[in-house]
Amino acid sequence: MKLQIKDLNLWYGDFQALHNISMNIQPNEITAFIGPSGCGKTTFLKTLNRMTDLIEGCKVEGEIYLENDNIHKVKNLEQFRKRVGMVFQKPNPFPMSVYDNVAFGPRAHGITKKAALDKIVEKALKDAAIWDEVKDRLHKSAMSLSGGQQQRVCIARTLAIEPEVILMDEPTSALDPISTAKIEQLIMELKNDYAVVIVTHNMQQAARISDKTAFFLEGEVVEMGDSEQIFTNPKDKRTEDYITGRFG
Repeated sequence: MKLQIKDLNLWYGDFQALHNISMNIQPNEITAFIGPSGCGKTTFLKTLNRMTDLIEGCKVEGEIYLENDNIHKVKNLEQFRKRVGMVFQKPNPFPMSVYDNVAFGPRAHGITKKAALDKIVEKALKDAAIWDEVKDRLHKSAMSLSGGQQQRVCIARTLAIEPEVILMDEPTSALDPISTAKIEQLIMELKNDYAVVIVTHNMQQAARISDKTAFFLEGEVVEMGDSEQIFTNPKDKRTEDYITGRFG
């Protein structure tokens, strides 16, 4: 088991956004979080690498273990976030070259030799399925790439620090169908080496690429199971109503 979450509750001030969430995230699987807007999917995703620490008035109770480490007892957050990478909804390359985007994390962790960085950058871009498109443009601005290419550079930037878990917050919602298909293919390949957690509004996407699906509603996990079971034979009426389009 890669991540273990036990009785997680979260408040923004007086508002309780997450209620008693417990689940296990397995290595070499894609776990999808689905549910209507504002149901707690992204908030929960952010607790998994302590991005909620940055929000004023946010209080978290419960336990989250990465392997055997209680993540709320981790002192060195930079080192911890190296283990749990994050890819955001909108591509957010840094305003620098493709090469420097991907080398940013390794440099921050003390790798400075050019030969070592060259190798890391090439491997990360290959693993993110974009090397062939950018190998002649490594020293041009990442901002000059298309949206789909920018998102794959952002994924390469995450892979360059060799995380154990990759969190993705709607990584294709800002992309066209062709770029979306490329990223979905890439995500399915990434699970060979990582535990992948993806928040998506696109239920077809969750059904296509994920191994496990959790359905969130009003800050609770209503149901979690194998994706095929969730989409073809949900146990809870609320799950069925959501995936058949009766609400949400």
